[in-house]
Amino acid sequence: MDFSDVVGFVDIPGSNLVPYVAELINCTGGINGSPVEVRVAEVGDDAALAAQELLDWGAQFLIGPPFADFALPILQTTGGNVPLFVAASTEPTLADASINSYLVTFDDFAMAGAAAQWALDQGITRAIVFTEGEGIPYTGVNPDAFAAAFVAGGGEVVSTQTYVWAADTDFSAQVNEIAGISENNEVVFSAALAFQVTALRGQLEGQGLDGLTYIGTDAMDATGIQVEANNEGIAHTPHTSISAGDPIDTLLAGYEASRGEALASRGFMALYVDSLFLGIQGMLDCDCTEPADIGEAVKQISGFQGLSGEITYAGTNGIPPKAVPINQIVNGEDVLVATIGG
Repeated sequence: MDFSDVVGFVDIPGSNLVPYVAELINCTGGINGSPVEVRVAEVGDDAALAAQELLDWGAQFLIGPPFADFALPILQTTGGNVPLFVAASTEPTLADASINSYLVTFDDFAMAGAAAQWALDQGITRAIVFTEGEGIPYTGVNPDAFAAAFVAGGGEVVSTQTYVWAADTDFSAQVNEIAGISENNEVVFSAALAFQVTALRGQLEGQGLDGLTYIGTDAMDATGIQVEANNEGIAHTPHTSISAGDPIDTLLAGYEASRGEALASRGFMALYVDSLFLGIQGMLDCDCTEPADIGEAVKQISGFQGLSGEITYAGTNGIPPKAVPINQIVNGEDVLVATIGG
């Protein structure tokens, strides 16, 4: 797991939840009488070393961090022989079933494409896109994919603006340019963090552009769009849409009661649990314990009912064709307003 400022907001709570779920499994007798053992290693500055330590310990499958800078060294260490579930990742380049590397959720193309489809379904035909640059993983790929899907659906991208992800909050230059071309009816899309989107919205509204629609990626869910000021009407693509009393909510409430603290990034937590479940399912399907054999079984998983939705790897390259939820802040509540794809 990556505990850095970049990824720690999902990997830290995820690494706390997985051992807790293993404890629950073991309280009911384990898997066919065998206990589930979990060890957490922080990648630090050497993801390859962290992975090797886990393999030396006897890990039969791994749950890894979401970005390539650490996931790729882990895959080099495993030699493609040990299943790796990059739990919170949407990077399509990290999915490769031939080397046992699996996404647990939809990728950037599905996520951004669903956002574009939702905007078109609202009757919006003009888009303003914020990007860090063409082809840049996540912060460029998502805007690229949104623009392609939006145009393919009959829309027009009327403005493309650049910014620095996780840093910029002064958008005055971009806002001035947008004010010159906007008809106050566009959709604004980015992979920006929640506080950046609300800052941008405030500055656009300061120019009288109060009729814009905002939709973003899973980054908004992870960074608290639900509690940001001036968030009414903003839409995003979470990995799970959690409602009171549902299985995910019940699990997270149980963790809080047991550990005395609530987990952050709630919408991502089912992905970490499903990573654990998928590895175990592979072992059950093959009745085996060798990592390479487990990986072969994981490749054939179809219709697995996970906490985060239905997961299929059979016939894919390691990206499950999952539906994308669209949530929107409505009357102060973060609610599911559409489900696209899958």
